[in-house]
Amino acid sequence: MPQDEVGLWTQSNKMANVADTQYRGLAGMGGRSSLTTNAWDPSESSVAQQQFESSATDIYRQFTQPPGHLSYRNKAERRKIHRIVYGEALRENGGHVDLDAIEAEAADLLERDPAQAERFFGNRIVYGAGHYIDGDVWDSRADVRDVPDGTAIVLGFDGSDVDDWTGIRAETADGYQFTPTFGPDVTPTIWDPAKFGGQVPRLEVAAAVDELMDRFKVVRFYGDPPGWASELDSWVERYGEKVVLRWATYRTVQMHAANERLLTDVTKADSSFGHDGCPVTAIHVRNTRKAPRPGQRYVLAKASQTQKIDLTVCSVLAHEAAGDATAAGLFNVAPAAENLIYTASSTRLRR
Repeated sequence: MPQDEVGLWTQSNKMANVADTQYRGLAGMGGRSSLTTNAWDPSESSVAQQQFESSATDIYRQFTQPPGHLSYRNKAERRKIHRIVYGEALRENGGHVDLDAIEAEAADLLERDPAQAERFFGNRIVYGAGHYIDGDVWDSRADVRDVPDGTAIVLGFDGSDVDDWTGIRAETADGYQFTPTFGPDVTPTIWDPAKFGGQVPRLEVAAAVDELMDRFKVVRFYGDPPGWASELDSWVERYGEKVVLRWATYRTVQMHAANERLLTDVTKADSSFGHDGCPVTAIHVRNTRKAPRPGQRYVLAKASQTQKIDLTVCSVLAHEAAGDATAAGLFNVAPAAENLIYTASSTRLRR
């Protein structure tokens, strides 16, 4: 069954309910659906977005996106974007789409609604005003590399229980951020409660923390306490109060400053910040909005209730921990050397 422009099928216009009804009917008949759409508005949680972000493994996704460094507002770069996303459909490639006609429509719409123009003609998932970090800018910082065991790192932890996700992000001294893995299956430190019977597996999270503390030299661990106070207390007792710190994200002044630190280091031209391209984190970053607070400050908020942002919070905490650890000189602390006394006749170890 074909379903067209599902990027416009939302709960508000009742089309999401239509889609669910059709899927139930198809399941009963052993049928399948074929969805087509332009890029969607991520603040609307459309059928297109839900299906694209679904963890189901039997969904085939074809979504050509242009490089993040190309600006849609620049005419020459916009033409490059159109060539990439229209590809074989262009008349110059034997198809039916005229590149000049697309440019004329895109330029006209760009003056009235830039976000819509970029979604419909540039095939980009574009967020409106109020987004925290531009998703394309975040993606452009991806630079995958290995982080060997024993490396000095910091960790940022944001925990939930039955609704939001739980995650851990790490960062090295030189500003490389990544989602670490743990266990025999090399599992990313991301827990969606829906995949665990509706509740985050706390013992598994604790096992991951223990493994990371053992494998790496963790100099700082910032954890958001609500809902995880007992676990944080146990980690403080085990690894020390100078390593594990309770970092409450509900503090507006401190959270605003931490948000701004990450935002600045992601977007400034000469920044050394990079990351692992974690796809879940990329989605969460794109879901994140700035929610205004008094004093010209803001906190982080979801674009909609179903759009999770927990890995963004982990990234903020990890980057804040990295900055504080750098300022305190923690990355430069060498292991304590054995105290040796040299004499004319022998070398003796004094304990």
